[in-house]
Amino acid sequence: MTDAQVGGVPEPLERRAMRFTSLQVGNWRNFTSFSVDLQQRMFLVGPNAAGKSNFLDCFRFLAEIVSVGGGFEAAVARRGGVSMIRSFAARRYPSISLKVTLGNDAIPDEWMYELKFKQDNNRRPIIESEVVKYRGKDVLRRPDAGDRDDVERLKQTHLEQVNVNRQFRTVAEFFASLSYMHIVPQLVREPDRSVGKKNDPFGGDFLEQIARTPKVTRDSRLRKIVDALKVAVPQLQTLELQPDIRGVPHLRGKYQHWRPNGAWQTEDHFSDGTLRLLGLLWAVADSKGPLLLEEPELSLHPEVVRYIPQMFARVQRRSARQILVSSHSPEILNDSGIGSDEVLALIPEAEGTTVTALSGRTDLQALREAGVPLGDILKELTAPEEAGQISFFVG
Repeated sequence: MTDAQVGGVPEPLERRAMRFTSLQVGNWRNFTSFSVDLQQRMFLVGPNAAGKSNFLDCFRFLAEIVSVGGGFEAAVARRGGVSMIRSFAARRYPSISLKVTLGNDAIPDEWMYELKFKQDNNRRPIIESEVVKYRGKDVLRRPDAGDRDDVERLKQTHLEQVNVNRQFRTVAEFFASLSYMHIVPQLVREPDRSVGKKNDPFGGDFLEQIARTPKVTRDSRLRKIVDALKVAVPQLQTLELQPDIRGVPHLRGKYQHWRPNGAWQTEDHFSDGTLRLLGLLWAVADSKGPLLLEEPELSLHPEVVRYIPQMFARVQRRSARQILVSSHSPEILNDSGIGSDEVLALIPEAEGTTVTALSGRTDLQALREAGVPLGDILKELTAPEEAGQISFFVG
């Protein structure tokens, strides 16, 4: 592609391969401050309540700003307001800040987006600054003269406004392409699961999402998913989508059985592990933007879990899709193909959770070089010190 101008900014040469290359945070939930580089595949590890979900929520927040029916104020309200987002350890500096760079290995900081906000005297969110850079040069810097003349403008980001984001719409579209998946099997089985929901990351409308997919694409994916699911569910022969008399879609699976023609089951009878693995496989089959996954190992056999990192690697060779995963599983982390720069350790401390890449911890690197499996190293690092005390609980 040539240096065609889009609103005065050259069109990116490697749009398909673009990913989040760094994240810098100030006073966001568990974190008072951190700055980390991000690879195409990242694993987040840490004890319970360390902030793994809140780390991923930084990206979800940016995606919600540009989502249909979303926006800055709605994204803040959905999290309980500024006071609920701001780190409890924050003292002198009440502002919340998120800063990301987008690019690839060749140009890691092609784009930079930074948002800083606080609440006004009426406890409403207000933008302190919004900055966009393209290859180090300012494309947007707020507040500007218009904001100073009309402070109500600072209730919205320029990112979410199509009438003003033309010069950096690539950034808005990239944020909008992000997906988050954390299937809750009970929601998938709920008869009225999809009422009032669309693209629910917890699976409320998961079967409706499958139904909305064009038939050719849907059938192709389901065939591939069946092949993969047979590793965990050997009896499964086929999957198909079938609406009931109300038009509500249901998944039917045909299983090998003592009867000559086998037996059919719907999602009501699928195990939690089958539903979660099905959701994981459907999510990674998409070739859109970054994918966020929380604890994909839940309800799965350890022998299945061991191969999840390899599946991610194969997906990324085909689509260059970025995948960020939180996990407690030694089976996932013991994969020898995981690099030290692909693991972030989240450790709670008195002044908030710290975030450190394994490649920056010489003590952990030494253990790995001595042959200690990565999962065992991180298990010791992240395990609660007094976990054994729970055995003394008496109801």
